[in-house]
Amino acid sequence: MDRNTVIGFFMIALILITFAIFNSPKKDKQTTPPVTSIDNSVKSIENHKDSLALNKKDTSNVDSNGNASKNINNVPVDFLPFTKGDTNLITLENELLIIKINPKGGQIGYIELKKYKTFDQKPLILTNPKSSSFGYEFPYKNQIIKTSDLYFSLKEKKFQSADSQSISMILKLNDHTYIEHVFKIYKKNYMIGMDIKMIGFDSIIPKNQSYLDLTWDQNAIRQEKSLVNERNTSTIYYKYQNDDPASLSLRKDAKEDLSGKIKWVSFTQHFFNQTILSREPFIRGAIATTTDQASQYIKNLHTTLSFPYNHQKDESYHLSFYLGPNHYKTLIKYNEEMQKIIPLGWGIFGWVNKWLVIPVFAFLSRFISNFGIIILILTIFIKIILLPLTYKSYLSTAKMRLLKPELDELKAKVGKDMAKLQTEQMKLYKKAGVSPLGGCLPMLLQMPILIAMFRFFPSSIELRQQAFLWAKDLSSYDSIWNFPNGFSIPFYGDHVSLFTLLMTVSTIIYTKMNNDMMGTGDTQKQMKIISCVMPIMFLGFFNSYSAALSYYYFLANILTFGQQYIFKVAIDENKLRAKIEANKLRKGDVKKSNWQIRLENMQRKQQQQKKSTGRGK
Repeated sequence: MDRNTVIGFFMIALILITFAIFNSPKKDKQTTPPVTSIDNSVKSIENHKDSLALNKKDTSNVDSNGNASKNINNVPVDFLPFTKGDTNLITLENELLIIKINPKGGQIGYIELKKYKTFDQKPLILTNPKSSSFGYEFPYKNQIIKTSDLYFSLKEKKFQSADSQSISMILKLNDHTYIEHVFKIYKKNYMIGMDIKMIGFDSIIPKNQSYLDLTWDQNAIRQEKSLVNERNTSTIYYKYQNDDPASLSLRKDAKEDLSGKIKWVSFTQHFFNQTILSREPFIRGAIATTTDQASQYIKNLHTTLSFPYNHQKDESYHLSFYLGPNHYKTLIKYNEEMQKIIPLGWGIFGWVNKWLVIPVFAFLSRFISNFGIIILILTIFIKIILLPLTYKSYLSTAKMRLLKPELDELKAKVGKDMAKLQTEQMKLYKKAGVSPLGGCLPMLLQMPILIAMFRFFPSSIELRQQAFLWAKDLSSYDSIWNFPNGFSIPFYGDHVSLFTLLMTVSTIIYTKMNNDMMGTGDTQKQMKIISCVMPIMFLGFFNSYSAALSYYYFLANILTFGQQYIFKVAIDENKLRAKIEANKLRKGDVKKSNWQIRLENMQRKQQQQKKSTGRGK
């Protein structure tokens, strides 16, 4: 392994480590000044927390669903009848979802995904009445009415067709003044509809009120084995009507005012999301995330969204909710760009995943049920694609190794004059027909696939709870031993991942094999130190990552061993040496590459500056 190859490895390692530390998706910047203040959103979060605390303390007024049954103070007399009501949730169900409508607020109070389980094999519940609050507010007689505090009544539940069913909840002041919420669920669909109808409220809501604020607050329920990892992959995404989706920070609490036309807002966890979409865009909003490290909830996710109120006798709003997995093929079908909440990487890294890895992975999944075998086949497939680059890198390394004795002679002859040494080295490379970047560039060209794999495996819901060998869940870390009594090693963790150990050991062996092929000069010694430190760094970073990722890198190393053995047998170094010597004997100028020309010009300028400095003295 020559210096350039090691530098290539080091750059790849540096990028991988950077991705591991800073894997937050890029956030779009908005030039329009914000309209809705985030301070109100933060106050709403605190109020919601206070409400939850009150419910815990005063259990005498809390029903089995977590709803407070006592009257709400300071409610105008017209709305007092709606501060009490039925506490039984009403169920809608299809092949994928169980949805329960909470009469309090006329809102979705319970969401269960039927095809998924939590890490401990319990029903996967995205929302329950204690963890979520949803509603909108409007002024009435100098007071604020919040629909989330009021009880709706069941108007009707019906099957509209074999493909859909609906529930209609109503809050009726009189025959001409009422609010109706209509929920629709469709066959084999994670998207449900919610229509809000405000009839006759043009005489109730003040004429100067031109908008209504909708508030959605969610304490995200834990679904995965690693609470830390799930927190680090949970945040809020949002999409303006004509922009790409953006998000808040993943690893720290954040808040942001939104201005402009907002198409959707998504409460996103590691493998699942709840997204609200509006047929007519929201006109402004605010979002915020907060984390309580002592809580078993992942994060508190909050949004306030405003939609226009036009003072019509019949005012209607058409909302939709996606309540399901972060599955690329599923999300892309809705044509709302929701698939971009899956962190597949930006630029070329994302393209590799979208157009190469995901299609191959999906194709193999149709025929093979064991995902460990699928990853093995995928690794072989990628290695075959990269074979020309790998061969070119190995061939360049072999040439540089054959030139090493002459390079050592040049160093001894030139001494410490680095500019002259570089010039003489370039002359030697040119005569021998060897490119000093021949080993580095092929490695760099493989980088997009390495980075793509780094993003794909931890984000792939297909691997969730898929077992292979000792790994019970390829999407999470494989622990063969947990340290007792809560002991944890800094930078490493509280467990031992066997796939990570295998990857690290195979990387060290691979590094040693290549180092043994090179000389022992001072520069090579420095490169050897760097190349040995990198696998140890990976051991810490990858110990809590997806087992599938470490397994893939381990397989890639094993296959590389095989490739190098084949290359070593196939390449006759005597013939290669003879070719290098023949190149040296060629007469006439060898055509220089653009890179060589730039390097020589740079060296010439350095020498001229050095001479000018000497004359000045």
